[in-house]
Amino acid sequence: MTVEIQLDGRVAVVTGGGDGIGGAISDVLAAAGAHVVVVDIDAQHAAARVDAIVNAGGSAQVLVADVRDREQVANIARVAIEVAGHIDILVNNVGDYRPPGPFLSGDEDQWAAQYEINLLHVLRCSRAIVPGMVEQGSGSVINVSSVEGIRGYPHDPVYGAFKAAVNHFTRCLALDVASSGVRVNAIAPDVTQTTQVDYERLVPPELRDQWPVWVPIGRVGAPADNADVVLFLASDLSRFVTGHVIPTDGGTLLAGGWFRTSERGRWTNRPRNP
Repeated sequence: MTVEIQLDGRVAVVTGGGDGIGGAISDVLAAAGAHVVVVDIDAQHAAARVDAIVNAGGSAQVLVADVRDREQVANIARVAIEVAGHIDILVNNVGDYRPPGPFLSGDEDQWAAQYEINLLHVLRCSRAIVPGMVEQGSGSVINVSSVEGIRGYPHDPVYGAFKAAVNHFTRCLALDVASSGVRVNAIAPDVTQTTQVDYERLVPPELRDQWPVWVPIGRVGAPADNADVVLFLASDLSRFVTGHVIPTDGGTLLAGGWFRTSERGRWTNRPRNP
């Protein structure tokens, strides 16, 4: 039996909702009937996303904000409630994956910048919006983390640590508000083509036939692959699911850093030389 997900009458706030995974999340929630508050620091991206949603028959509004700023975060909740009266879904999607370099050559300013964008905004947005969900007795929070918060990440230990903190905050907050009818979950993407992590640029043409070697499912991910899981977590289909971090990674976490070769049954940890 196919069940169509309906979010009619619900209001969703999506941070970083103008582009990439966040843009796909905004699209899918609006297509299911939610009114989507597209929060983005880039006014052009936010406006283009809202225009696309409205032209497709959905409901959305632009809210330009920098989630690293405490006052602007507080304003997100105020504006959304003034316009729609309530908030039912919060997607803490904003994050930054641009490794500053090896930890041993990094500095505290880099750590602080990573903290603000990858962890602190999740705490602030949740603190601004979740109390209203608790008061109304319902709500769904979905944090966008990373598989690098689950496995060891040698390229940027600070990024990995903050994403791990998001994962554990997800579990702890889920317990804290479970009896209030509010659910908290997360997705942990990997190998997803976005503007920020541009595999079309990062992977040279002569290696693109290796995706079936690198990713157990056999291809690079798309923003929609992540957005559809967020839609499930936002909907009543996941009404008995809370405190979980769901990898949206094509199986890379399960592979544990080992990659399938073109020779049946063989694996390698050197994907460029299978």
